[in-house]
Amino acid sequence: MKEAKAGSEFLPESLSVSMILDEFIKNRNGVLEWLLQPGQPSVVYYSLTRLLKKKEQDSQVRQAREDIMLRGLVPAILSQQNADGSWAVPLRFYHQKFTGAVWQLMILAEHFANPEDERVRKTCNFILENSQEQERFGFAYNKSGNSPGGRPSEVIPCLTGNMVWSLIRLGMLEDEGVQKGIDWICRYQRADDGAADFPADWPYKRFEMCYGKHSCHMGVVKSLKALAEIPPDKRNAQVQDKIKTLAEFLLIHHLFKKSHDLEKVSKPGWLKPGFPLMYQTDILEILEILVSLGYRDPRMQAALAILEKKQGPEGRWKLENSFNGKMLVNSEKKGAWSRWITAKALYVLTRNGNPLPNF
Repeated sequence: MKEAKAGSEFLPESLSVSMILDEFIKNRNGVLEWLLQPGQPSVVYYSLTRLLKKKEQDSQVRQAREDIMLRGLVPAILSQQNADGSWAVPLRFYHQKFTGAVWQLMILAEHFANPEDERVRKTCNFILENSQEQERFGFAYNKSGNSPGGRPSEVIPCLTGNMVWSLIRLGMLEDEGVQKGIDWICRYQRADDGAADFPADWPYKRFEMCYGKHSCHMGVVKSLKALAEIPPDKRNAQVQDKIKTLAEFLLIHHLFKKSHDLEKVSKPGWLKPGFPLMYQTDILEILEILVSLGYRDPRMQAALAILEKKQGPEGRWKLENSFNGKMLVNSEKKGAWSRWITAKALYVLTRNGNPLPNF
């Protein structure tokens, strides 16, 4: 079997994408009607733009963007926002899981909140002012006492990746702090696979689980997610090189396995699709990131096959992992058919050379 490169038209021969499309075509009217029904405008927006490839100028897309801010989860979260753009106790923006500001920023970004909304912009600025440390510009889980920004000794990679991704998704790409956050990822996020030698200086000498000789999987995923959110025409050479490095780390692990023993699953929870994932990850999130970057690699085959098998008889997928009960506003019901998981799974399985049928 030949090797695949990012952007190629190759898919693993054993992956029956045609079966996924056949199932979708058979149930397409019901699945589309379900994905596009009112109540979850963010899913409607995702389905219109990712699956049906409608442009931002399309009237349905514009209506969905408007509805996101008026109905459902996003306005319910924003109704509980503090005046300074935070939630709950402002400076416990990370430690109040999953109700503090960093978690709400992620959820707002996942649901495509309007970047021009004043409340959304307040939250972006609150995180930049209180979580981003001012020496190297990663994101920390505590503010730095009376000094501006986050505490330098408490910067962690998964948080930095999540915050940079959220800020880019929410329209802050050109912000100086966000640009410096991108630079932090390119400079400090490693992709070590159990190397005998690794840096002993800052930040690697602290937090073995984050910066040890085997890089934290979640840190790699969230950092790659952030860089993938940068439009292709705005990715400099440093970003492009880091994307390749981080993607290869995930591919040598076949996304969810132990690279030194591919018969073993790193974490069984990664095989259970969830949304939103916060600092956790799963095969669906990783696949979505990789296919958005154009990767079509045989080392993705096992994860794609697992995702394929989870499709139900009506062409839908279930939510298997959830933080419901811990968040300010619950998402879809765990164990039930999920519009989010279905839309994302269809995007992954029909991406690049396998478009959805025209409607």
